[in-house]
Amino acid sequence: MFVVPTADSVDRVLSVKGKLMAACKCVFNVSLRFGRKALFRSQLININSLGPQRCSLVTNVASTRTLPVRLPFRWYSTSKVQAGSSSVQGLADEILKKHVSEPPNKESAGADDDSEEDRKKREASWKAIKYTFLVFGVSFSAIGIYMLVEWGAPRRDENGEIVEDEFSHMPLPQQYFLRMLQEINYYKKIIRDPSRDKLLPDPLEEPYYQPPYTLVLEMTGLLVHPDWTYQTGWRFKKRPGVDFFLSQVGPPLFEVVIYTAELGFTAFPILDALDPNGYIAYRLVRDATRYVDGQHIKDLDCLNRDLDKVIVVDCNPNSVKLHPRNAIVLPKWSGNDDDRTLLDLAFFLRTIATSEIADVREVLDFYRQYDNPLEAFKENQIKYQEQQEELQKQQKQQQQSRSSLTGSWTPSFLRKS
Repeated sequence: MFVVPTADSVDRVLSVKGKLMAACKCVFNVSLRFGRKALFRSQLININSLGPQRCSLVTNVASTRTLPVRLPFRWYSTSKVQAGSSSVQGLADEILKKHVSEPPNKESAGADDDSEEDRKKREASWKAIKYTFLVFGVSFSAIGIYMLVEWGAPRRDENGEIVEDEFSHMPLPQQYFLRMLQEINYYKKIIRDPSRDKLLPDPLEEPYYQPPYTLVLEMTGLLVHPDWTYQTGWRFKKRPGVDFFLSQVGPPLFEVVIYTAELGFTAFPILDALDPNGYIAYRLVRDATRYVDGQHIKDLDCLNRDLDKVIVVDCNPNSVKLHPRNAIVLPKWSGNDDDRTLLDLAFFLRTIATSEIADVREVLDFYRQYDNPLEAFKENQIKYQEQQEELQKQQKQQQQSRSSLTGSWTPSFLRKS
């Protein structure tokens, strides 16, 4: 729409300029309060009711030419406004009256319904939480009372007489409480410590033969690899070279012991199929480990063997952290068929045993400085063989030189004709 300002309209506009400015400020504040959606709705209503004959406020009154004027939020008329008239109403008053007179719409009613529904859900969830805590509290209280009465009661003999202990002279509540704590510590010790102080029997004496060295092996990740599929479930794959390895490190060189954190009902069937020839002398499972900081650790002090002659091979350094000097830590086998680790390990262990090392920890300390001890051992063996061949060659040359000198100084009558 285009508007041409006249002299009368300019006077009217100038007279109400202050009030119009205040109305514009009020419109901005109201738009922030009630939202842009409400203002656009009121704008559409006014356009439909008043029609396009209402003009907008002219922003440049000094101009005598036709000016394009943009539509504001609402159409505002200046044709019937008198200078200084008290009947001039601002845009803010109209919007406030319309907002007060309009009934609440469906959206606001829907929001109230949603808030009521959310409030009911919060109340229901809070009740469920309270009942859950109540059930847990009652359950733990009942368990605590049962433990106090059952474990805290004094022991009785076969005739039903009370057996006195170190708590009998104390007050009755204190007796029950301390006996309960003693039982709790006992069960904690069963879970944490190995099942017995001596995991292996005493070494054999003559006329029986006791191997000079003890080899402790992990099962999972070293000898077998666990594999799981939807069709077959859990299966254990045998590592390449297992049969050859056990035959080389078995008696009479080593006393082979399987020491694993697996449960007995899992490990025993696997070992039965893995060692049909009986090279493995003893089997130790999870109950023989020491449970520390959420990990099952192998305590070699409980083996009942001289640690100078004990070698443990594992793929988890945390399992042997109590005795790192006795350990050979190898990478965990991932199930590949081209693996030759057990073959190299067999030659390494046989070399230690046949060399009659007094303390195996000294040899293991030397090879622990390498990232791959078995590869370093192979390189040293190659160098050793080359040195032996060179030494044999030198000795042979010396023998030949000696024989030639001896032949030149032999008398003529001793020589063959």
